[in-house]
Amino acid sequence: MTPLRPAPSVTRGLPASPLRLAIVAVSVGAFALTVAGIVITGGLPSSWVSDPPATPDHAAGLAFPLVGAFLLVHRPRSAAAWVMYVGGIGCALNIFGSAMMLRAGADGALATAGHYRYVGGLGWIVGGTLLAIMLPLYSPDGRLPSRRWRPMVAAAALVMVAEAARLVVRPTPPAENYPLPRIIPNPLAIEALSPYHTTIQDSLALLINVLAVLSLLSLALRAHRADPTTRRQIAWPLTSFALYIVCLLAGESWWLAGTIATGLIPVAIAFSMLRYRLYGIDTVVSRAFVAAGLIAAVSAIYFGAGALAGLTLSGYDRIGGLTAALFAGAVFHPLRRLLRRWVDRLMYGTHGDPRALAARLAQEVGEAEPANALAATAAVIREGLGLTGVAVEVNDPGTRRVEIGLLGPAPRAVPLIRHGEPVGRLLLGSPGPRRFAAAHNDRLIAVVTPYMADVVHAVRMTADLQRSRERILTAREEERRRLRRDLHDGLGHALTDMAMSINMARINLRSAPASADRLLTELRTGMDAVGQEIRELVYGLRPPTLDELGLAEAVRALAVEGEPQVAVETEGDLSDLPAAAEVAAYRIAQEGLTNIRKHARARSATVSLRRGESLVVRVQDDGHGLRTGSRSGVGLLSMRERAAELGGTCVIGEAPGGGTLVEAVLPIPAGRI
Repeated sequence: MTPLRPAPSVTRGLPASPLRLAIVAVSVGAFALTVAGIVITGGLPSSWVSDPPATPDHAAGLAFPLVGAFLLVHRPRSAAAWVMYVGGIGCALNIFGSAMMLRAGADGALATAGHYRYVGGLGWIVGGTLLAIMLPLYSPDGRLPSRRWRPMVAAAALVMVAEAARLVVRPTPPAENYPLPRIIPNPLAIEALSPYHTTIQDSLALLINVLAVLSLLSLALRAHRADPTTRRQIAWPLTSFALYIVCLLAGESWWLAGTIATGLIPVAIAFSMLRYRLYGIDTVVSRAFVAAGLIAAVSAIYFGAGALAGLTLSGYDRIGGLTAALFAGAVFHPLRRLLRRWVDRLMYGTHGDPRALAARLAQEVGEAEPANALAATAAVIREGLGLTGVAVEVNDPGTRRVEIGLLGPAPRAVPLIRHGEPVGRLLLGSPGPRRFAAAHNDRLIAVVTPYMADVVHAVRMTADLQRSRERILTAREEERRRLRRDLHDGLGHALTDMAMSINMARINLRSAPASADRLLTELRTGMDAVGQEIRELVYGLRPPTLDELGLAEAVRALAVEGEPQVAVETEGDLSDLPAAAEVAAYRIAQEGLTNIRKHARARSATVSLRRGESLVVRVQDDGHGLRTGSRSGVGLLSMRERAAELGGTCVIGEAPGGGTLVEAVLPIPAGRI
């Protein structure tokens, strides 16, 4: 069995607005008929007034049509909502028809009273059968527990028809047993049924009671076999029906409690269909206890303070009332928190205490490493919330996930947000044997999410740091391998060739001077090539222009290498920068200008170097800007990585006036400022 799924807002083939208006209008009319019946009954002579003055049918006529209409507006295809709606209308007709029957009988219009008796009796049959038998069968999801209960639906329909037929042909009852002053005649009475009428009436009443008990049993069996979520949904109507049965079995002295319990049944079913995840039976008990405690305590304080003020401030009634109100208001919120804490401790023990759970999470966060804190805090949350399983997902390129226990097929997802940024998700499984009310569970979830958001953020930062270290290590090793290859394959071979040329020149110097001169000429050319390779290696390690010209002039040298026209702006002292910051700034400016010349189609560009607490490098152009949905290339990634290696940032986005803006912020050690 699965909990209710949202149904379409209209019945197939019918427009939404007319259908809803008709449903609401009829429900309001049924409510008005019930109120009219109550008013008419109140004006009857004492000999024509029934005892007790109110019955469950009065509550059913007032509550079921309105709640049924509300449910039909939201769930027009729900069979349970239609049963509530039609059954409530039947009860309203029963109240109105019975009241009009008594009114006509008291006025002497017995024939008219007989016709009103049909209205009230048929309304009672339809309302009683639908609400007592059919409604528990179809609650709360609008479906039967199984196909095996279909014969019971057929039996209920046959009983309803049989009881209606009995009502229509009822023979005239004996005058000595008649409760009213005068017998109301039945125009369609079959007097030949008089010897059998009592037996037929008692048999049908017994059959109706048996079907009602079986219907309630079906709801109990459905709850017993359901999963925890559906059991929570069924607990509402089952509890309300059980309360009504208890009041019914207690006798006529409990007529008021039975009437109130009847009015609670449609409300309970509405909660089970629409809000069962938010409100639970344990929540109702908890809030009822808190409300009762608040009423009792505040009333005692109010009246006590009022009495004390009345004794000490005789003649100043307003001052006494104001004093009582101030005392009561001062203790209201602290008392409410205290009572709720007591109830939570009573119902859930220390496991459901939000403060204790927060303290345990804080301890785990403080003691565990970020890599291990995910599993530790997830285990604390699982135990603290009484769930079958908990999982934590980290919004990270690696999509890290830690799962404790069994989540089930449809876990609840709670976003983890830190400083407005989503950092992950907390997935919560189904409630375990030790479960909490939904509202209390939400309070606990609100307590744990900030801690989990901090832990997930720490895990992300740790992962970013690790990836940065890996990139730095990889880049360093790649640079070493490149240097080794260049030195071995380039300079090594060149120097070996040069050594061989020197040896050959020495051998041929006296015997073949021309050959020796040719070898020395080639040696000179080789030495120039080796020098060029050495310069290239040195430039790869650190651009020589930085040492020769400084950062500002080196960037200006980059600016004049090609189109478009580039303006270089400087601010602050750039002469005493750390070597790493100089190289990073130069390379970022170089890569930014390269991208402008290759891709931007810009008419002009500006490079700004500003030194303050940090070194800020800005490269801006007036080109067509970044393409929507484009992925960062190697050049853009290298600029970000160079800034990240120094603990800085590099942001690439749209320039204010159009084009592209690259802004890198590179930290400078305190001693360098």
